[in-house]
Amino acid sequence: MKYKSLVINSADKLIFGTAPYPVTTRRGLILGGGHVYPEINFTIPPMEVNEKVITELVSYYKSIVTDILERALHLNSKGLIIEFEPLIEMTKFPEIGIQLVKAMNEVCENYFQVRGLKSELRLTPNDLREFDKPPRQRTSAYLEPMIELFERGAIAGGDLLSIESTGGKELSDDAIMMCDIKKFIFSQAVLGVRDIKMLWSKIVKIAAKTGRIPGGDTACGFANTAMILAERKYIPKIFAAIARIATIVRTLAAIEVGATGPDKDCGYEGPFLKAITGIPISMEGKTAACAHLSPVGNIAAACADLWSNESVQNIKLLSGNAPVAYLEQLEYDTRIMNQAIEDGMETCLKLQELFVKSDSYYDPQALILAPENVIAISAEIVNGDNYVDATLRGCKKGLEIIENAQKEGLLKRDENEDIWMENIKAELYNIPDSEDKFIEDILPTIDHNKIILSEYGL
Repeated sequence: MKYKSLVINSADKLIFGTAPYPVTTRRGLILGGGHVYPEINFTIPPMEVNEKVITELVSYYKSIVTDILERALHLNSKGLIIEFEPLIEMTKFPEIGIQLVKAMNEVCENYFQVRGLKSELRLTPNDLREFDKPPRQRTSAYLEPMIELFERGAIAGGDLLSIESTGGKELSDDAIMMCDIKKFIFSQAVLGVRDIKMLWSKIVKIAAKTGRIPGGDTACGFANTAMILAERKYIPKIFAAIARIATIVRTLAAIEVGATGPDKDCGYEGPFLKAITGIPISMEGKTAACAHLSPVGNIAAACADLWSNESVQNIKLLSGNAPVAYLEQLEYDTRIMNQAIEDGMETCLKLQELFVKSDSYYDPQALILAPENVIAISAEIVNGDNYVDATLRGCKKGLEIIENAQKEGLLKRDENEDIWMENIKAELYNIPDSEDKFIEDILPTIDHNKIILSEYGL
């Protein structure tokens, strides 16, 4: 592991709007430089998407972005990020995605030149490799259109490059459903790290070649899957909380090979990454309820530098189209944080305290995101000798924090989850901290019909 100490080592310095290593975009937004910006993400209703309808799609996307930026002007916005998460066809046939990036960037540039509004596009191509069965992480034919969209999309105007990578997902989904923390950690600390390093080495090179920003990855397909299943009571919340910690090292690996932040919003590993590396982060919470429900609506804002809605479909609401309405909500959310920043650190810390206290009692997934707990868990992670050891240390510390909070009455107790606490603890302490020994132990227990180990260099 590259990081051996924390860049932010105290909770009172892990605050929204400010990061030790801010990132400046080409239109002059300073992310993590003392201001929290909204990050709006939208998608389109079900419709035909192919190369025959590019003209119609271009017009449709331009109109959405125009409406968003017009509303931002009316709200006196200081700037915003617009995330473009293509539909699968837009990555599979990259010319579609490239033309949409170009069109949206033209709108952003016009509003910048004529109206002075600063906005940037985050380009987040789909990870198509999971459509191979079993997935081929390194040799998939799907890598070619993904990389093409990254490179040509960056040239077309995508300023921040990100992805929701899926390395390890062929094992993690079953591990989550079976609450098998051992296999889940293997999917993250062994498979995920290897895949991230391979994929992000390519993305970082593209960013350097095109003069763009290699933002970061997210464990959305892993930890958020667990969170959503816990919300639906399919799995215990305690498992989802520990699984969240287990995803940190895989996303950290992207920063180790050159990602600079802001990371992508929907994984919630951001606070830990910020503590360990000092990068700015994007987070989502209550204003992402359009995309999924969660127990971390306020606490997620505690140290955010970008504040996102995750994604909303472009449908008509009473007030207007949904992306415009959600931009307004994000803008008002960030106004409060930015007013606190203007008022000084004392006010920032008080607002952060309210964000934390309003959520942390009710769910262990919220509790571990409290800044003091983020620092404690992150400090254990950087003491790891390898990615498995680091993950185990973080998970064990998280479990200790949850147990102590319950004993002290700082976390609501669910007696139905008590047995899961003991089961997870037993499993964690049964996993060897040697990566080689862990791999040796687990390989005989996995379904080799679901995974091609050579695709991970194993």
